Amino acid sequence: MRFVSELSKGIVKENPIFVLVLGMCPTLAVSTSVTNAIGMGMAATFVLICSNIIISMIKNVTPVKIRIPIYVVVIASFVTIVDMVMAAYVPALHKSLGLFIPLIVVNCIILGRAEAFANKNNVLNSLADAIGMGAGFTLSLVIVATIREILGAGTWLNISVMPKTYDPMLVAILAPGAFITLGFLMALINMLKERK
Repeated sequence: MRFVSELSKGIVKENPIFVLVLGMCPTLAVSTSVTNAIGMGMAATFVLICSNIIISMIKNVTPVKIRIPIYVVVIASFVTIVDMVMAAYVPALHKSLGLFIPLIVVNCIILGRAEAFANKNNVLNSLADAIGMGAGFTLSLVIVATIREILGAGTWLNISVMPKTYDPMLVAILAPGAFITLGFLMALINMLKERK
């Protein structure tokens, strides 16, 4: 039962983007298209799952004074794997995400879950937490990217979804559009929470 609870809390109750407000840098930067959002979400989820499992496994032998550097090395190892695999098999996506792939190493969500959860729980619960947080992060990125891509380019997953007469709102795919979209979504979520 706890596995399911940990799995679902990252999607709604402790959503990394809309509730905890973590991982804003990649959220604002790569959410110009749904393809980028899915790619970043999957990359971060892979790193989150693998690092949570390893950190949970080594928590009893990790010296307290150097645990953060050890977490960073574990996370960096999986980020390197993701970076190399993406460069080899999806070079267009790798080029599009650019610097934000290596920056997964210092993503607050991943380091925060290592410190706050994997360091204190067993492997199974750490896995559930990682899957839930990764799914919540990916879902949030896709929601933000969907709005920005439809309004800013008239497409969704690079497929035209607006009439030919649609004049795209260029601001939606620029930096201010990221802040505006995220702000409206967070306001909507807070409003829905208050109604309950």
